[in-house]
Amino acid sequence: MNRRIFLLAALSAPQLRAQGFAGLGETSDGYGQPDPDRPVTFPRDHAPHPDYRIEWWYLTAPLSFADGTLLGVQWTLFRSALTSGAESSGTGPSQAWLGHAAVTTADTHRVAERYARGGTGQAGASGQPFEAWIDEWTMRGETPEALRLTAGGTDFRYDLQLRAEGPLIRHGKDGFSVKSSAGQASYYYSQPFYRVRGTVDLGNGPKDVIGQGWLDREWSSQPLAEDQSGWDWFSLNLDDGRRIMAFRLRGAEDYLSCTLIDRDGNSMALDNDQIILRAGRRRNGVPVNWTLTLARHDIFLTIEALNPDAWMTTRIPYWEGPVSISGSASGRGYLEMTGYERRG
Repeated sequence: MNRRIFLLAALSAPQLRAQGFAGLGETSDGYGQPDPDRPVTFPRDHAPHPDYRIEWWYLTAPLSFADGTLLGVQWTLFRSALTSGAESSGTGPSQAWLGHAAVTTADTHRVAERYARGGTGQAGASGQPFEAWIDEWTMRGETPEALRLTAGGTDFRYDLQLRAEGPLIRHGKDGFSVKSSAGQASYYYSQPFYRVRGTVDLGNGPKDVIGQGWLDREWSSQPLAEDQSGWDWFSLNLDDGRRIMAFRLRGAEDYLSCTLIDRDGNSMALDNDQIILRAGRRRNGVPVNWTLTLARHDIFLTIEALNPDAWMTTRIPYWEGPVSISGSASGRGYLEMTGYERRG
């Protein structure tokens, strides 16, 4: 969902008071604002949007080794404008960059984090070719339809090839994604149809993996209401070819949103009153078992974390990891949860 670089907003602008999660409920005068009358348009909106305060390139991939062992991979690059009126290139010194990478198995969760300041060439992004990088971590391709993804830490490394088998998806109203009853919003689109092949090295040499991938692109300047303390976000790949994006923003009143995508890439935005999302069993303070009900569409899902301890041990910690899906349909996906306090 809208996320990840919310973390960067707190890192790169420590003067912000903690309004909403990581200060994302702060006012954003002088920055670009999402407009429901300006739809997301391609290829224009593959490029960075430096006049907006926050932006990210975010890839999750539920994968399997050749022997059937399940794992998941995460890659994220966040951009944050340190001041309004940032350079149009998005690469100047008024930009800050943050990278997160992780590999999760049932028994381990390996995490790495990178920082960069704009203007040095250490990090950046472009729309044509489609590229995002920080140090040697790269997401790169002529278009988002075919990408190479690389990253690594002290105890893992991966090199993946991604090829899209379906269309790009605009969430909300043509990419204008509302985040609260007060009207906070972001621009948000995804490529949820990647077929993934490549290698993952967990210390014993690279091993072949296959699976699915989901890319999120999102940008905004004040995407949360002041009272919203965090979110629960799901990207779900059903075995029958459908995809589901759903999120809950937690506040005085929870705000829910969902995009239901059929196997041919036709999408439908569902409103708050059409979604029932309930947390179940908890581990160390976060729910690692969920149910998602979209009754009008005969969807009744149970969602279970592969590794209940998939905490991102980054400067601002959060939970992120692959999940399995059962119920009216089976499949795999990813779950992200922010704003929780880890216990135990």
